[in-house]
Amino acid sequence: MERELLEIFERAKKAADAAATAGGSPRDDGAEVSRCVDALKRLKGFPVSYDALVATQVGKRLRHLTKHPIESIKKLASEVLEIWKKIVIEETTQNKKTSSLDDKMSPKMERANSIKVEKGLKACANKVDGNFSAEKGNAEKVRNGDIKISGAASQSGHGKVHKNSVDRNTGVAEKAVKVERSSKEDKPASSIKQSSHKSIAPPKLTSMVKCNDPVRDKIRELLAEAFAKVVSEADEYFRDEVNACDPIRVAVTVESTMFEKMGRSNGNQKFKYRSIMFNLKDPNNPDFRRKVLLGQVKPDKLITMTPDEMASDQRQRENNQIKEKALFDCQRGGPPKATTDQFKCGRCGQRKTTYYQLQTRSADEPMTTFVTCVNCNNHWKFC
Repeated sequence: MERELLEIFERAKKAADAAATAGGSPRDDGAEVSRCVDALKRLKGFPVSYDALVATQVGKRLRHLTKHPIESIKKLASEVLEIWKKIVIEETTQNKKTSSLDDKMSPKMERANSIKVEKGLKACANKVDGNFSAEKGNAEKVRNGDIKISGAASQSGHGKVHKNSVDRNTGVAEKAVKVERSSKEDKPASSIKQSSHKSIAPPKLTSMVKCNDPVRDKIRELLAEAFAKVVSEADEYFRDEVNACDPIRVAVTVESTMFEKMGRSNGNQKFKYRSIMFNLKDPNNPDFRRKVLLGQVKPDKLITMTPDEMASDQRQRENNQIKEKALFDCQRGGPPKATTDQFKCGRCGQRKTTYYQLQTRSADEPMTTFVTCVNCNNHWKFC
């Protein structure tokens, strides 16, 4: 079902892209528009579930069609998206109800089991106490001479009673030891099960996830190659975290986010695509690749970063040096200023001023004098 759902969506998407990139004004009677509308109608009547929508991520990708320039495609895509939202809400409410019922029943079951265990332990304790009390009574009878046996018979009988009491006591002790051992063995087994349950993670992908678009597939392959280099570039401090990450899964997530937010790579955002790809593949920028792979830089933040923010630390230092040098040259390149008290500021009345002269008119005209007040920063000029 998921595969068929993806195929129908890809047909609608291709037809919508073709209709949007066609020359002239958008029309509702084109061949590509009719194909897209037919595919969207099939999606509208297609039986979907919450699990299928989560596995295919079709709902997120369908939002792009709700902003299509053609009204018929835009309207039908919005209707399909609303239907899928209702399905998701209904299934999530049902799951919450079932989980709440299970939570209510589980304490009752636990109480019943605990009561049974306590009764069993009390019964075992009573049996052990009874055996010990019986052995004590027999031993006291033998010691006090309540059992009258003559000569060797009494000695042999006393030996038998002693042996029997020892055997019974050792049997009870062995049972207690077995119970303790079984309880100790059950504890590590349960802890192992809990740790294995907590450490469950999605398996690493062994092959690239295709989207039937050669341009997008190529971008995913380039991103996966860039992220695969992080294992050999990372330090020992990050080695375990890097080995736990999946380069292919991260590459697919980054490319899907870029496509959803910025559109196709050959559209208006092609320079942004090139900037991101260049910085991720730059051999002198391993820290940026590692941050994206480990999730320190999210895909949503990645597409909003400037080239200066994506650059390596060395490159950022070089850019800052270039900016400082350019600013210094710009300030030094201005005309030299002289300080004088010959001019009076018309705003504050002070005579602390600086001035310089430039030939702004023809050569036979006098130079223009530019004056600046040091006190209030007032500017004026005269010839």
